Amino acid sequence: MKHTVFALAALALCALPSFAQDSEKEAPKFSIKPTGRILADADAYFGGNTGAEAAGDEKFVDGVAIPDVRLGAKASYGNWKAKIDVGFAYGKVGLKDIYLEYDFDQKNLLRGGYFCPQFGLNSETSSSMKPSVEEPRSNEFFFSNPRLLALMYEYNHEQFLSATSLLCEANAMKETANALGKQAWGAETRFVWRPKHFAGDVLQFGISLNYMRPTADDHTAATYSTNFPSRVSSVALLQANVSDAKGTFKLSPEFLFIKKRFALEAQYYYMNVARKNGLNSYDAHGAYGLARYLILGNEYTYSASEGGIATPAAKSLEVVLGYDYVNASDRSAKVMGGISNDISCSFNYYINSWMIARLRYSYTNVRDREVENLMQKRHVNTLEARLQIIF
Repeated sequence: MKHTVFALAALALCALPSFAQDSEKEAPKFSIKPTGRILADADAYFGGNTGAEAAGDEKFVDGVAIPDVRLGAKASYGNWKAKIDVGFAYGKVGLKDIYLEYDFDQKNLLRGGYFCPQFGLNSETSSSMKPSVEEPRSNEFFFSNPRLLALMYEYNHEQFLSATSLLCEANAMKETANALGKQAWGAETRFVWRPKHFAGDVLQFGISLNYMRPTADDHTAATYSTNFPSRVSSVALLQANVSDAKGTFKLSPEFLFIKKRFALEAQYYYMNVARKNGLNSYDAHGAYGLARYLILGNEYTYSASEGGIATPAAKSLEVVLGYDYVNASDRSAKVMGGISNDISCSFNYYINSWMIARLRYSYTNVRDREVENLMQKRHVNTLEARLQIIF
């Protein structure tokens, strides 16, 4: 038997060169492309600090920052794709996207790893590519697009886009399962119908659903929070700490409309945290809307695979008017996270394919907030400038 195995192995080694030559002719090419990102911000704040020191709340301080630096690479080989991204911000190094993807054809793909699964309109833009400069507070508070360990199947064909994901909590990237005690799991899906999906002419409706087990306080609580829309000064805006949590359900309808140089996008969020020990469940809701117009440049185009507006071409200048609302206070659940409003006006100039200059003004307020060391109500006017390099 040993001699037979040896003979077969020798035969295979002899045949390997000719097989390799045939494979080289048919094998797809391997390609790798470096990626990177640098954000440089300068922010000024007007009002908002009255009473902050007495309450123990953080103050707004004018300044500059480089809030995000990333380096990584994208690779492809035939139907296979991979990405790895490492970020650096405020002295900390963290892993960003790390995934492997297989494209069955132009309509179907399977992706696994550490990334942001599809949920709502903001799935199609990274944190630095938001047209409103900063991510809508509603999208951040409802934890709509976090990086998680996930397996996602996506179907993208003509009028329909759908993505279904199995999820595991992000802490699984930092600690072993036995250190965590247990791992929180979940699932979500996004479904989009787009009767019109052409350049300069888009009409899209969608809905996203999510269920996730609790991750906070040794998997017995759910915590949701967001800061005022600025990365130079980090100041809490909303904070909801829900004890005795069993699981979180989220529902989010979306709408997108494009007509040549004008675009309108909107999304609504509803969240319910079921609780144990006879406690009332916690409900929160919110919404945002953006009206976009190209002052310079051609019509808006559409990204079919992501279900959203593609990045405008070089030399384009757009103005973006935005409104954002979150109600994180639920008296029946005795969780008063706050009620916030944000009104903004942003200008984005796409210098070339890898540089963007942004300017944003926003007025943000919060009230009905009963959180330790935070003022019950607060407001601020923020003027933010950003130079962004991305490749």
